[in-house]
Amino acid sequence: MGHQKPGKTAPQTKAEHLVKFNPSDGPFWVAEADAERPVYYAPQGPASKESLPTRTLIELFVEATKKKGNKVALRTENLNTLAKGKPIPAALPLKSWKSWTWKQYLADVRKGARALMTLGVEQHDTVSIFGFNAPEWLISEIAAMFAGAKASGIYPQDTPDQIQYKSFHSNTSVAVVDTEESLNKYLEVVEDLPYLKALVCWQCNAPESGFVERSDGTRVKVLEWNKFLELANAEGSATDEDLDARIANVKSTHCAALIYTSGTTGRPKAVMISHDNLVFEGLASIPLLGICTKAEEERMVSYLPLSHIAGMLFDVIAPIAASARTPAWMSTNFARGYDLKAGSIAQRLGCVQPTVFLGVPRVWEKIADKLKAIGAETKGLKKKLSTTAKKKGLQYQINLQLGGSGKTPSTYGLYKVLLNVIKKKLGLNQMKIAVAGAAPMPMELLSYFGSVGININEAYGMSESTGAATLSTNQYHEWGTVGFEVPGTETKCFKVAEDGTKTECPRTKNPMNPSGEEQGELCYRGRHIMMGYLANAKLGEEHVAEIMQKNKNTIDEDGWLHSGDKGCISDRGMVRVTGRYKELIIGAGGENIAPVPIEDKLKELMPFVSNVMMHGDKKKFNVVLMTLKCQGANGDLPGTDVLDGPARKWGKTIADATSNPDFIAAVTKALKDTAADGSVTPSRAAAIQKFTILGPDFSIETGELTPTQKLKRSVVEQKHQALIDAMYEQDGVFVPFSAGGSKMDCSNEQSADPAPSGSFKMESYLDSADSPADEADLRKELEAAEADLDQDPAQIEA
Repeated sequence: MGHQKPGKTAPQTKAEHLVKFNPSDGPFWVAEADAERPVYYAPQGPASKESLPTRTLIELFVEATKKKGNKVALRTENLNTLAKGKPIPAALPLKSWKSWTWKQYLADVRKGARALMTLGVEQHDTVSIFGFNAPEWLISEIAAMFAGAKASGIYPQDTPDQIQYKSFHSNTSVAVVDTEESLNKYLEVVEDLPYLKALVCWQCNAPESGFVERSDGTRVKVLEWNKFLELANAEGSATDEDLDARIANVKSTHCAALIYTSGTTGRPKAVMISHDNLVFEGLASIPLLGICTKAEEERMVSYLPLSHIAGMLFDVIAPIAASARTPAWMSTNFARGYDLKAGSIAQRLGCVQPTVFLGVPRVWEKIADKLKAIGAETKGLKKKLSTTAKKKGLQYQINLQLGGSGKTPSTYGLYKVLLNVIKKKLGLNQMKIAVAGAAPMPMELLSYFGSVGININEAYGMSESTGAATLSTNQYHEWGTVGFEVPGTETKCFKVAEDGTKTECPRTKNPMNPSGEEQGELCYRGRHIMMGYLANAKLGEEHVAEIMQKNKNTIDEDGWLHSGDKGCISDRGMVRVTGRYKELIIGAGGENIAPVPIEDKLKELMPFVSNVMMHGDKKKFNVVLMTLKCQGANGDLPGTDVLDGPARKWGKTIADATSNPDFIAAVTKALKDTAADGSVTPSRAAAIQKFTILGPDFSIETGELTPTQKLKRSVVEQKHQALIDAMYEQDGVFVPFSAGGSKMDCSNEQSADPAPSGSFKMESYLDSADSPADEADLRKELEAAEADLDQDPAQIEA
């Protein structure tokens, strides 16, 4: 991962490069499925009509195919299922993966679009896609757009009720699913989807009859993927001429995709993303990443949900934009469906050697835990050398931050040998840029990866801004901030009064400790802002009125999208998120308390903790609910009660830890140290006075986490209300889980031998081991250590 000298300040958007919004042209949103939202151009620059005339994603896709037609676009092993109790099959070499060139990709997209039209998909209908990332997912999504429809992803963990709501609300006429489990979820609600015409399966068998019948006698076709594509050439099917006529009616101002917000309460909202939104965001973001500058392949591993804007933007849109408008071509390489749950994603990284990698904080945390566990068992010379290497790696990364010197520490070039071994074992040695999104990265994780030579850049935005509103890069980054505004767009921080009046906050000199005056709501404006939330008259007048009001509240009369996030902007142009207004705790004395910085600090001080949720709204003091790192807990699933990673030092199970006086003392000390840290706990009212340890970890499956692994605070509070009440009634700093009248329910219990753990402390690297005095001896020792560290990559799986 190459580095340029760090910038002194972030790139600043010129006034003439900003889109002009006149309130008289508003409202700047629409809510109807067939509506057009005009494109608002900047006078000059990347958002101008001259620089980027409006285009559909269809046109950009065809352009990519014309320029890079024989280059690889998609690859898959087609090994998505794993029998229970069976070992993970060995990774296949990349050259043996099934691949699609851009020409083959386009051919299948056109077949898919004609098949969709033959099945009855009309312009402005929706094609829903339900399954794990696969070539069929992408082909279905782009085919829907070619057919003039919208593509809508269903989250892999959605229940039949959620599937029914999204499919009914979006007017889904065809749904494409992967496994038998996914198909059965649709079949369970087919009676309540009168507009659904067909189901297409790419990883399971269709019923022999080829259809399912509703009670009213109407039928829904069910066909397998190959039969679906063959339908394009069947007698009476839509022709290429029919498809071209449909494409000619698609405008850049039409909706191309729906992104359903994961939401922490109530029904999800459908964010309408236009063709122009996708094209602009893709083409505006690619130049920032520092990739695609040469005529070579850029590679990514697709594993995050494609139903979320981050997965869609990185895995679907970025390759199209890069292959169409840069010297490079970008391929999407699919992980196996079980990789995250089975901890085998490292196999895919090792095969693909991605040049760009996107991970949510939870994924980066899992990688770090594995590395730390290995580091804790390293002894002797290897330990001394790796410690010094990390010390120098961290110092170098600090020097590379915004305003830094860019200086290379002495003998760092030699120690890079060890750091490169680590990156090679992770499969990240070819990586040009690493990105984190969906939630803020804890400072401890940024520092840890910096110490092993990996700078993680944060992207910040939301579905409503078509993904990234701000982005940090290798040249312009500052740990703790989420980067600078994407060129051609605006990000500002406002104090918003009850009547909607906005006052821009002054920029701060210290984004890590801004004053109250310098913090406000982060708002964005530009060509990347959504069309609006979709309303469907079939759901009644009350629903339509509610969506209209949500649109009005979200995109104001000046065109600003209100994020709901509290933050600040530094005088060097970097944005920092300091909390979310809906998450703020209002103490009994009226104090505004931001829980996230306090929660992150606790996780930093206690690496054995997995999830943390602070509570104290309208209470005299604050309490905290925590879960410990356990086997099988991966965000998707809650796992067991068997301690894992750094938590093993406290015993075998959660019960062992909570009955250990040393554990209680360690947590109590962390609470006191956090309360004493004025950078995260600004007042005594923000301190935490009591804690409890919950049973199974939070997960998507059990409902405490959204599909992008954000915490659903209201769900946790509702589930554990009795325990929370007990925390306020009982004496003592630690209140056991059983005080809430509940018992731990941890299935699939496994045995595990306690193992030592290691936790990262920045100062341990800046004040640790001396280097060997003689450079020749150092080189010899490093070469020996490199050979010693040549382990099986399976040992460093995330």
